Amino acid sequence: MSTNINSSPRQVRFAVACKPNDDSIVRRAATYPKHNWDYDSVQSLTSKYVGEPYLGRANKLKAEVKVMLEKALEPINQLELLDTLQRLGLAHHFVDEAKNILKSMFHDTHIEDTETKADLYATALEFRLLRQHGHLVPQEVFNRFKDERGNFRANVCSDIKGMLHLYEASYYSVEGESILDDARNFTSKHLENYVKQCDSNEYLSMLVIHTLETPLAWRVLRFEASWFIKLYESQQNMEPILLELAKLDFNMTQATHQEELKHSSSWWKKTGLAEKLDFVRAWSMESFFWSVGFKSEPEFGYFRRMMTKVIQLTTVLDDIYDVYGTLNELELLTDVIVRWDINAMDQLPHYMKLYFLTLYNSVNEMAYDFLKDQGFNIIPYLKKAWAAVSKSFLLEAKWYHAGYTPTLEEYLENGWISITVPTMLRHAYFWVTNPIKMEKLQYLEEFPNVIRWSCIIVRLLDDLATSSDEQKRGDAPKSIQCYMHDTGASEEEAYDHIRNVVFETWKKINGDRFSNPIFFETHTEVSLNIVRTSQSTFLHEEGYEVAIPKAKDLMRSILVDPIN
Repeated sequence: MSTNINSSPRQVRFAVACKPNDDSIVRRAATYPKHNWDYDSVQSLTSKYVGEPYLGRANKLKAEVKVMLEKALEPINQLELLDTLQRLGLAHHFVDEAKNILKSMFHDTHIEDTETKADLYATALEFRLLRQHGHLVPQEVFNRFKDERGNFRANVCSDIKGMLHLYEASYYSVEGESILDDARNFTSKHLENYVKQCDSNEYLSMLVIHTLETPLAWRVLRFEASWFIKLYESQQNMEPILLELAKLDFNMTQATHQEELKHSSSWWKKTGLAEKLDFVRAWSMESFFWSVGFKSEPEFGYFRRMMTKVIQLTTVLDDIYDVYGTLNELELLTDVIVRWDINAMDQLPHYMKLYFLTLYNSVNEMAYDFLKDQGFNIIPYLKKAWAAVSKSFLLEAKWYHAGYTPTLEEYLENGWISITVPTMLRHAYFWVTNPIKMEKLQYLEEFPNVIRWSCIIVRLLDDLATSSDEQKRGDAPKSIQCYMHDTGASEEEAYDHIRNVVFETWKKINGDRFSNPIFFETHTEVSLNIVRTSQSTFLHEEGYEVAIPKAKDLMRSILVDPIN
């Protein structure tokens, strides 16, 4: 069965569960490891970084950084400052300034050769930042670093800083860009050799190790900031103003997130589902953490609170379909969700009644808030999302009970929905799009390619991280097994194929940056951050037992521990 994107390690057992008129149903269930984030622990979180004088000091520092941007006249100084602001988690405060600087650079680059054309580091940094912000710089700018045979010159290998940024730049490639493919292969090989020989405690070597784990293009900026701020402090030429602002901004935002987390924890406790349904993942903190990865800026607090509800509700629904419900019960639940009829829930067993009423009330309350604030009824759009995901879960349940292995194509056609990302994005659209325009609601009926591709990547990342554990439990085939069944490939070959599909799908997304104006809308940004959050959580593809503890460390650094 499908695993939700915040899936956890679990041991499947078989249990006898009670139901009206049948007290001997043998069903699958799951035992989850305990976590440290109980209700009382969450409610006890506090931070001193609220109100004045912190707000006043932050505003003063932001004004000083704007002056720094104005005084940085040399292109390389501007690029380095923008890159540092981004890594420190401060870029959202200087959006207009960055846009103007990069727009000017893009224009100049296409009129005349830049002064830094012979500098691999400067060329790669400029290329990456311009492409990141939607400017289609031609890949041919890197031909100047190749020899007459079309290979990258041997002398660039000694420029580790340049090699690092060329590697980063290669992750903004689109389909058919062989120069960037060559750059990625060339730099990755030499950077890996560098890591084997370098002092892992040096600034540059730590950057290389970090990048080889996951490139910047695939990282969540909020998560990156928690790591980079500490590294930046050790840099010899760091700017004290930037460091102070980064720490202050991070801690102030964390304080905001903590108050939102308390609200979400209270909501989850009030539902009573954790106490009544002992087979579900009762992890409200993990759900909130994912919402922070999706959109972390303080002004999106309502978005995070509502998204946490959606994530937790899809997680419980996944647990019902995945291991607990009988096939007959799942068909009944799907029918009730599709009909969205409170009067139809009498046909459900007690535990499903509790879930459906919680879902029904929560979604309708979200819709009420929207109707009150914006005068538009969104229930038809929201209930359609829940109907779609429940149908996708049911199909996977039928595959499991029939012992059926779908083709990879068949699996992904259903799996991009069962990963639950479309359900999240359908809700998110109404919380990050203002004002809602009727003519754009077709966007919700047929998700554009960039959204579908994002969902496919999350599906595949989830499979890469969890397939091994789930197969040990006897779960239904994932993309790995489907590809092996299709082609006769070994497990190792299947893993390599799926990783390559992830990379190639990112290229398709990158292509939409330059061909689709809707790409830069906030809602599409959220879809990509869902992918990045997934990649941050399942960093090493080593299964739940490795991934989840590392994710908990990341959660603590983002939500609990301030940076001193």
